[in-house]
Amino acid sequence: MRYKAIATLSVLVGTVVMLSGFMPKEEKKAANLKVLPKDISNEELDKVMDGFKAALGVKCNFCHAASKDDPKHLDFASDAKPEKEIARSMMKMTYRINKKYFHMKDVYNTKAVLAVNCITCHRGQAHPEDK
Repeated sequence: MRYKAIATLSVLVGTVVMLSGFMPKEEKKAANLKVLPKDISNEELDKVMDGFKAALGVKCNFCHAASKDDPKHLDFASDAKPEKEIARSMMKMTYRINKKYFHMKDVYNTKAVLAVNCITCHRGQAHPEDK
């Protein structure tokens, strides 16, 4: 009788453990967002960052510092690199331009198609040309 109880309990615990692997994982939220919406999904954040990379012709480490614990990985929350604060300023600038001169109402929506954005000036270059 005791053997059946242990076997039944083992099967039950094993089933719960296996099924927990199919449970949706809690999405890790980005930290230290100062301009982008704090509730932005990881998928949407990746799209925004991919847009920055394409517009400036750079990689993630252009704005994001290496992790102090593991230099092979980036610390996305860190403000150690000044380029990150410059990027925030540029985002605010393009929001203001789009709002004031193009009368766009939803400039803070990451899905909005803005008249002026990074590529307008950068054109695939890390530093836009002076003209």
